Amino acid sequence: MRDDPSRRNAPALALHVPQPRFRPGDQPDFSHLVIPPAGTAARPDEACAPADTHPLCTSLVRVLDDDGRAVGPWDPKLGAETLRRMLRDMQIVRAYDDRMYRAQRQGKTSFYMKSTGEEAVAVCATHALDRGDMCFPTYRQQGILVARGYPLLEMMNQVYSNRGDKLHGRQLPVMYSSPEYGFFTISGNLGTQLPQAVGWAMASAIKGETAIAAAWTGEGATAEGDFHAAAIFAAVYRAPVILNVVNNQWAISSFSGLAGAENATFAARAIGYGIAGLRVDGNDALAVYAATRWAADRARANAGPTLIEHFTYRAEGHSTSDDPTGYRPKGEGEGWPLGDPVARLKAHLVGLGEWDDARDAAQLEEVARPHRQAPLHPPQSRSC
Repeated sequence: MRDDPSRRNAPALALHVPQPRFRPGDQPDFSHLVIPPAGTAARPDEACAPADTHPLCTSLVRVLDDDGRAVGPWDPKLGAETLRRMLRDMQIVRAYDDRMYRAQRQGKTSFYMKSTGEEAVAVCATHALDRGDMCFPTYRQQGILVARGYPLLEMMNQVYSNRGDKLHGRQLPVMYSSPEYGFFTISGNLGTQLPQAVGWAMASAIKGETAIAAAWTGEGATAEGDFHAAAIFAAVYRAPVILNVVNNQWAISSFSGLAGAENATFAARAIGYGIAGLRVDGNDALAVYAATRWAADRARANAGPTLIEHFTYRAEGHSTSDDPTGYRPKGEGEGWPLGDPVARLKAHLVGLGEWDDARDAAQLEEVARPHRQAPLHPPQSRSC
């Protein structure tokens, strides 16, 4: 082994530590994001080769344009009743979240996590699945239960860990579970549900059944080994599963760059595994529905799994234990260029002549009423 004189004056090695573009006190500017016009993404056949979807891993599937119109080949052409149901479900989730957040702030429960701004990722995806499909969610997909008609009182009982809690206080608040509603037990350790979903999907195929699995995880958890294990098994065995990566830009206080967002999109990880991938506007209810239905139809046709990146923004703190103003500018979410999923779907319905402000106000009052009537104080709290 020799000392190489040519290296004596070489610069010292250094690591690159990704940093968010904005910190508290900065003025957020999202002009660096490339947002293609709605309707421009091609829609390949559900049974296509995975490589045919790979250009969509770096683009963005969008259906609703800036005027609220549904345009392009990904328009699922849903009926007005389905659109109104999805809007109502998203409004229920938001009202429920607000109610439980206030309860936590009043000291009536220990912990809560809101999904504000991400309602479409759970609600509209669930509407695109069959009732018998199994969902493997994180703690921010309470919209799955709402969309499947799970009783809100039962959800509140779980948050309060009271005598009505069917999980008997064995789970943290918001860690719901209901196999009857196709909702796998939530784990606070994100990533664990991905290989579980793939295994469930493989079992369904082995038994010759028709139900598929869908899993959700945050973009930060794609840096974990569980993500790799799930993706490689899904790819090798063409498991009938949808792997949803919710890229809401933040993993608690760590921004998405620490999970690789500076180098590639999260949908692009599908390319390395040789599976289908889609990158979707997660605040576009119709795009989420269309992408999920496409992936579900593909899985049922035994064409293999699909990885869907939902490009969205976490409008609130990570949880009630988190103050996001400590690591990002206050009000940063207000400048998110893809808007609010609830407002955008409402605008679409209004444009179709199927909705108006008066009906919307009445519905908002209606969906809030059950939460106001339910007791805030946990009745007959479980003794330690």
